Amino acid sequence: MDSVPSEWEFSCDLEVDYESQEIASIVYSALDVDKELQPDKVKRQMSVSDGKLSVHFEGVEARFLRASFSAFVDVLTLATKTVEEFGKGMEL
Repeated sequence: MDSVPSEWEFSCDLEVDYESQEIASIVYSALDVDKELQPDKVKRQMSVSDGKLSVHFEGVEARFLRASFSAFVDVLTLATKTVEEFGKGMEL
């Protein structure tokens, strides 16, 4: 039996509205450097448009998708809080 998955059966989408193209781009840039640890099991595609960060996840199993999504939300939260804390009153 072939162990390489042929289909990405599970997927989910996340959209965060920063109401600022600049802030959304900063968060995107901070998160884009972190690639998936198991790219053969989970794919992540990000984009920024109209001040919104959009993320699409696909996984071969629900557990891989859940783990990837959960880890991503943790770093997304950290990046967002950092911009909120240190970006106030600054020109970004």
